This record gives sequence, structure tokens and C-alpha cells, in this order.
Amino acid sequence: MQRSSMRNSARSCTRLVASPPWRTAQAGLDQVGPTAVLYRWLGLAHAAEDEDDHDSAAERAYQQGLASAPDDLGLLVCYLELCLRADAFDYPARAGRVATLRARIDELAPAGSPERERVDDALSWAGRGYWDDLVAAAGRGELRQAESAELSDRVASALRTGSTGTDSSTAAGEDVREAELAAALELLRGRANAPLRFLLTHRTAAYVITCLAALGVNRLLVTTGVVTFSPWGWLLWLPLLAAEGKLRTARQLARQRVVARIEERHALEAALADTEDHAQMPPGTADGGGQTTLSASSPPTT
Repeated sequence: MQRSSMRNSARSCTRLVASPPWRTAQAGLDQVGPTAVLYRWLGLAHAAEDEDDHDSAAERAYQQGLASAPDDLGLLVCYLELCLRADAFDYPARAGRVATLRARIDELAPAGSPERERVDDALSWAGRGYWDDLVAAAGRGELRQAESAELSDRVASALRTGSTGTDSSTAAGEDVREAELAAALELLRGRANAPLRFLLTHRTAAYVITCLAALGVNRLLVTTGVVTFSPWGWLLWLPLLAAEGKLRTARQLARQRVVARIEERHALEAALADTEDHAQMPPGTADGGGQTTLSASSPPTT
């Protein structure tokens, strides 16, 4: 009987996981009853489908939740995000609720709260145009360039001190910056990467000299009549691009290693907690598999 009940519960869990998220949220509402949290999850699950029918279902879920909890900030913010996504031509009523919801959130959410920051983020992307997207992309590019320059400076300092990164890879732990430095030094080891190490050690001078050399080569080829248009000088950028590629790979590798170390630590902590629970279990109690554990001092019953 116990195994049969376990199999039935496993089947029900499998059906629950295999079903869409909005069905799971609806099942929770049917079992637990109307709560603001479940209505919010039901609306989010419908909105994630990104279809008109599901958007209407999400709006109904938010409205039902606000009917029972009109001051729930989670429902108000999620409903505001849904209304901001609505097309004002096809769904004018839904798009027209933005001002009302925003005013209500401003009354309930204090300045600096997570809800207010989420509303500000939603309002920023809702009214953004193509030019704003271009500016944001340029800002992300500048940020990546700054991160690459900062990592290059740290790699250059480490190379000047003679560090090879053999021991720092494991000593970095869960520190992303140290893991990036260790991964970069690891990828730059070897005789074949000596030119790349030299370029990263003198990064600013390498960029200036490469730019001037590329322009000079192109100008020389055109003025001497060898070619009418010369892109060959830009090939001098290939070593620098290869060095920058090493840094990008090092950042990705470092993040993967940090995530793996965090997962390993959590798994180890869970295993230790499980071991302690089994060690504290008194003799004669049932374990997770339904078997009864007998102590060595008590003889088995006949």
C-alpha cells in the first residue's frame, strides 16, 4: 500500500510538472483558495505565453486578485506591466489603466522600495524608441570595453610580477574578479601566447601603434599605386583582437567556474545536512525508503 501511494504521488507530481505553469497556478487556487500571491503567479504565467487570449486571462487574474486584495503591490505592479505592453489601438481600455495603476502604486510604494524601482524600470522601457535602444547598446559596449580594460590592467600587473595563475585558479573561490584573473592567466600561458601577453602588458601603446601602422600601411599602398583601395592595413588589428578574445573567454570561463563552485558548495552543505539528520535519527525509526532501522542492541522480533 505504501509503495502504491508513493507511485500515485509520483505520477501526480509528474503531471503537475509537465502541465503549463498557468494550469499549476490555477490548480493551486482550486486547492488553496483565492490568494493574492496565487493570482499574481497565475497572471504572470498567462502573460508569459505572449498571446492575446492569455493576456486577457492574465488581466482577469489580476482583477480578481485586486478584488480581494486591492492594496497588494505585487498585483498592482504586474498589472501595470501588462497594461504597458498592451497596444493602445487594439486594447485602449487596458492601455488606459496605466495612469490609474501608477497613481495607486505611488501612494502605496515608498520611494526607494523594490516595487517603485520596478515601476520606474517598466516605465523606462515602455516609452523607449529606437534611438534609446541605440544609446543603451552603446552604453553596454562602453561598459564591456571598460571591463576588458580593467581586466587587462590586472593581467598586466600580474604578468609583471611573474604570476602564472597556476595556484590562483583554485584559490579564487567564489570571487568573480579573482576567477577572471586566474582564467586569463591560465589561457595566456604557453610560448604561443607570448605575443598576446606582450600586447596586453602594453595595451594602450599597442592600440596607438596598431592604429597608426594600419593607417600608414593603407596610405602607403594607395599612394604607391599598388591598389586603389586598401583594407590590408586593418589586418594588423588581428593580434589585438585575439588578445581581447582571450579576455572575453576568460570572463565567461570565470563565471562558469564560480557558478559550478557555488553549486558544489550547496550540494556539499545539503549532503552534510542529510548526514547529520540520519546520524540524529533514533534507532527503530523509519527512514526515507519506508524501512525500519533496528538498533544493534535490540534483538529482532519473531
